[in-house]
Amino acid sequence: MRRWNGWGDENNHYPLREAGLQYIRGLIGQGRVLPDATLASVRQSVPASRLPHHPLVSTDPDRRIRHARGQSLPDWYAMRSGQFGQFPDGVAEPTSTDQVRELLAWAHGMGVQVIAYGGGTSVAGHITPQPSPQPVLTISLGRMNHMLALDEVSQIARFGAGTPGPMLEQQLADKGYVLGHFPQSFELSTVGGWVASRSSGQQSIRYGRIEQLFAGGRIETFKGTLNIPTIPASSAGPDLREMFMGTEGRMGILTEVDVRVQRLPEHESFHVAFAPDWDAALRIVRELVQTKVPVSMLRLSNPEETRTHLLLGAEAWQARWLNRYAALRGCPDGKCMITFGATGTARQARHVLGEVKRVVRREGGFYGGTFMGRKWAHSRFRSPYLRHGFWEHGYSIDTLETCVNWAHVSEAMHEIEAAVRAHAGPGEQAHVFSHLSHMYTQGSSIYTTYFFRNSDNYPETLQRWRAMKLAASDAIVRVGGTISHQHGVGRDHAPWLQAEKGPLGMAAIGQVLRYFDPQEQLNKGCLGRFHD
Repeated sequence: MRRWNGWGDENNHYPLREAGLQYIRGLIGQGRVLPDATLASVRQSVPASRLPHHPLVSTDPDRRIRHARGQSLPDWYAMRSGQFGQFPDGVAEPTSTDQVRELLAWAHGMGVQVIAYGGGTSVAGHITPQPSPQPVLTISLGRMNHMLALDEVSQIARFGAGTPGPMLEQQLADKGYVLGHFPQSFELSTVGGWVASRSSGQQSIRYGRIEQLFAGGRIETFKGTLNIPTIPASSAGPDLREMFMGTEGRMGILTEVDVRVQRLPEHESFHVAFAPDWDAALRIVRELVQTKVPVSMLRLSNPEETRTHLLLGAEAWQARWLNRYAALRGCPDGKCMITFGATGTARQARHVLGEVKRVVRREGGFYGGTFMGRKWAHSRFRSPYLRHGFWEHGYSIDTLETCVNWAHVSEAMHEIEAAVRAHAGPGEQAHVFSHLSHMYTQGSSIYTTYFFRNSDNYPETLQRWRAMKLAASDAIVRVGGTISHQHGVGRDHAPWLQAEKGPLGMAAIGQVLRYFDPQEQLNKGCLGRFHD
């Protein structure tokens, strides 16, 4: 069963390696364990529902609790402390597009606030009910989770928007196909959520971001049903797919999603290489991407992430052996790990491996084999569970991400990390590291992780997080990065959106949203406020 107050299935536990815990403890101090609320105590705090009866709507307290929060760090503190604030007044779990249309019509007529809910994995405050005099209805699409059609000639599959990653890929694999969209939230996130938040998967170099995979679909709105056809390409005015992607439920609810699929690859393997320092590593990955070497994924860990991941992900003896070997090969403590994938035919994979080795050797690095690559593949979706392990020892973990041009990657990474460290709080330190995970000929995403020990209570811990988040977000804007590369805007990132879009751009977005939602009833506050 899903955890009510954290990530994933309650039966999944991934204990910390003692060496990794000791490393973090030595850097930022002994953790402070905060008390966790019980489900029973939270259940007593759920108020009576303000919604009138509807046969598709449940007002059960447990269901409202489980749909009240996402997976941002403020959400985590709310769930762990039991101080949820607002709860949805009811939860509907439709099984068809017709039922979604019925629920929207009812909510519109009753003046009800509506939140679209996919897998509950938002880390930007998308699905948290806001204080409102109007009742709030969460429409959860989790029961709309099947493949509805597969056109094997055109390689287009249609899914219910609530289909989570594992179910989607299994249904495709049974037919010999793959979508290839593997975000870190893959275990729980849904195809509809990927579109609504403009998601990116770990193998986007091969398969594309959701922009390339989203072919069309069906959206239920207050104005009616919007059907986007699956035409391969068109010059007939603005692309309605682009207009809808990233709108985070503000225009309507995506109920059926058409995606572009591929045949399952003959071969797939993951490898690592090491570069002697950050500058050499940056040259390696930039050349691989700009010369179109067909790796399926490419990730560059900076020196601190390389150190930390070896301690968290490998046995102590393995980490010691690898560090000694790297030093012998001219890659000392400041080394950077490059993880890459080779996917396709066996011949294509051999070509990829040869090209990567050639570029790595030229920059003074060395090829490290498949051992760490296999470990990455095995644990690629387990990172969110780290928060559980460190929480039990009194530490918080959060992440943030952006994307900038290559000319600004190093500056942006250092500015963001410095901003987090400088705002960890009086007498406190944050352990911060970054990696590049989605790369383009023009530039790259930057994904930063930071550990800090809790304060003595929840409010002070949240206040320190806000200071770090604010400083890092300001740094992102200052260096010309996007406020979100892959997690959407939600409510948490909304204050920085105008810096990217500009006043005229925000006004144009606002006009589109007003047309579809004139009373601002759909996911109010996501993407910012567009009403006076």
